[in-house]
Amino acid sequence: MENEILTCFLLLPSAYCLPGLFDILASVPTKLLMQASAERQFKGARPTRHTIERAYTFADLSAYPLKKRFLIRLADLGFFTLLKLIGLTVRFEVEGIENWETASSEEHIPIYTCWHNRVFLATYFWRRRRIVVMTSQSFDGEYIARFIQRFGYGTARGSSTRGGVGAIVEMARLMRAGCPTGFTIDGPKGPRYEAKMGAVLLAKKSGHPILPFTITCERFWEARKSWDRFQVPKPFTRAQVAIASPIHVPAEADEATLLAKRDELQRALEDITRRGDQWRAS
Repeated sequence: MENEILTCFLLLPSAYCLPGLFDILASVPTKLLMQASAERQFKGARPTRHTIERAYTFADLSAYPLKKRFLIRLADLGFFTLLKLIGLTVRFEVEGIENWETASSEEHIPIYTCWHNRVFLATYFWRRRRIVVMTSQSFDGEYIARFIQRFGYGTARGSSTRGGVGAIVEMARLMRAGCPTGFTIDGPKGPRYEAKMGAVLLAKKSGHPILPFTITCERFWEARKSWDRFQVPKPFTRAQVAIASPIHVPAEADEATLLAKRDELQRALEDITRRGDQWRAS
């Protein structure tokens, strides 16, 4: 049974991010230049009603053949049901809720960030908050988009080869309309526990704070052969949600400041991860 559950979630491609593929814009200077160009092109742009509705609405599947439409719907419902059934049994403890309140006050909305291997419970815990995450423009991205939309998330489409820069612009536009966003900050392919630049760049463009958090399960299955050692909680386990202080990035930040903010995010995630490990061992 353990192997079946882990195999099921290893079938989820790296496109699954609670927020995730935006981190392809990690730390390569040429990528920063691409992002700067995109910001200039769309500076000040506001989302249309259609853009907002599209983020929270199932995409049209008519372009797919009948067999793929069936498989998309089957995978969508299967993953949604499994995640919901396990999530319902988990007993959560929250540390640092005041940090979430700070990041959500005074017209601010959070940019949620966590490690890729904690995304299972993160998806369940933060459900129904209209958080926009990135999924790929692909067959796999389609069923992933659908099952996370069932949990109340929105999606922006992009990947390392299919519209990544366009997706960051769309996420920035949606934040102007009041939509929070989220990232698995070491995704989509690692290295494990190494924060990338995605959330920092969006924080600069949007003016909203980054909110680092992690979820530590007392008992879980671990995919030891996956790059991130993906974790699936065991039913009826306890889990601690640890939320760090918000990180603000000034709009005028240069590359050195951006790198310093990324390092600050790295330290914050390492600190709450370490505290989570201590909680599990206690």
